[in-house]
Amino acid sequence: MEATSVTLSLARRADRFPDRTAVVDISEDRLYAPAETIHEDRVSYGALSAITDRTAERLATLGIGPGDTVCLVTRNRVATLGLFFACRRLGATLAPVSHLLTPASVERPFDVLEPEIVVAEAAQRDLVRSIPFDRSVTLAELSETDRAGVEVDDRRPGDAPLLALHGQSGRPVAGYASETLERNCRTAVAAWGLAANDVVPLTTPLAAPDGLVRVALSVLYVGGTLLLDRAFDPGDAATAIAEEGATLLPGRATVLRDIAAETGFDAAADRLERAVCEAPDDGAVVRAYRDRDVPVARVYGRLECPTALSEGFVGDTRVDESEGSPVGRPVPDCRARLVDDEGTVLEGAADGRLQLSGPVVADGYVNAAGTADEQRDEPTALERTGDDAGDRGWIADGWFDTGDRFRRDEAGTYYLR
Repeated sequence: MEATSVTLSLARRADRFPDRTAVVDISEDRLYAPAETIHEDRVSYGALSAITDRTAERLATLGIGPGDTVCLVTRNRVATLGLFFACRRLGATLAPVSHLLTPASVERPFDVLEPEIVVAEAAQRDLVRSIPFDRSVTLAELSETDRAGVEVDDRRPGDAPLLALHGQSGRPVAGYASETLERNCRTAVAAWGLAANDVVPLTTPLAAPDGLVRVALSVLYVGGTLLLDRAFDPGDAATAIAEEGATLLPGRATVLRDIAAETGFDAAADRLERAVCEAPDDGAVVRAYRDRDVPVARVYGRLECPTALSEGFVGDTRVDESEGSPVGRPVPDCRARLVDDEGTVLEGAADGRLQLSGPVVADGYVNAAGTADEQRDEPTALERTGDDAGDRGWIADGWFDTGDRFRRDEAGTYYLR
C-alpha cells in the first residue's frame, strides 16, 4: 500500500478529523471589554476547511488564479488562515502586510509586490488608503462576493511562491514555496515535539514569520489547536492558557515576560508543559518559567528562516551565558556556519557572522524585476541597507547571511552576541 504523505492540505485533515478543534478565537467580543476577559469561538478542522472552500470560490469570482498575489492587511483573524489555504488551492500567493506598518512604510512591500487584489479589515481603512494600489476589498465585502466553482487540486498548480513575507520595516520580501513551508512545520515537530494534542496560543502577528510559519501553520500541520487573539494582551493570554489547557507557549521574550507579570501566571504555568522563547533574553524571562517547572527552549530565527537554532527543553546549567544568549544548535533541515569578515568559513569553536542554508530557508526574495521563475529558482542577492536591524542579511549562492554575530563553543552550541 502506498504511504500517504503529510502535506499542508487542510482538506485532508478535515477528512480525517472534521470535528477536532483547529482554532479557538479568544478575541474580546466587545471593543472595550474589561481586561482578562476572552470571547471563545471554536472552529473545527471541518469548519476551517469549509471557510477555505468558500474563500477560494469568492477569490476565483474576483479573477484570482495561479500566479496571482493576494495582499492581506488585518490583525489576527481566522480569515487569515482561510485566505492562506484558499491561495494554496488556487495556486496563488498570499502576502500578509503588517497592520503595524505606518502610512509611510506600508508602501515598501508594494514596491516589489504586484498584487491582483488587496484584502483588508475595515479597521485598517486609513492604512489601506496609503497603499499605492487601487483594487481593494474588505473582509466583509469578500464574504458577500458570489462564489464561482473551483476545482480543488491538492498538488497546488503554478510556480509562484505560496507565501511572501516582508521584514519589520516593510522590506525585504521573502518568498516561500509550499514545500519549504512544510519543512518548517516539520522542524516544529522535531525540535519541540509539537503534536496533535498540543494547544498553543498565538502571541505574535500572523503577518510575521514567527507567528504564521513557526506557530500557526505548524500547529495546524500536526492537527493541534491554535488559540488566536486578534491583538495580544498578556492578561487575556494568561487566562486563555489556564482555561483552555495550553501545553506549549511560544513567543518573543517581551511577550513571555509580560505574561509572567500577570496575576494569573501561576494558574497558566500549572497548565503549560513547555515554552519557546525568541532570543535574545535577559535570563530573567527563562528563569521565571523554569522556576515554575516549565522547561524553556530559546530559539533564533529570521524572516528568511523562521526557525534556525534552538535549545532543547532540558535545562543545562553548564551553558555559559556570560558571552551571549545561548540558542542551542541548528534545527533539523538547517545548516549553519560561521564566517569571518572576509567570508572565510570558520571551523570548531569560533566567533563570526552566521550563515544559514537548507530546505527551511526561504526560496529567495521577491523582486520588482524578473519573472516568477527567475525569482524562485535562483535566489537574488540583496544589497544591505542597514536601516533596520531586522532587515539585515541577504541570500546568495545557496546561503543566507544573517548579518548577526554568534559565538560557537566546542560542543557546537551557538550564542547570539
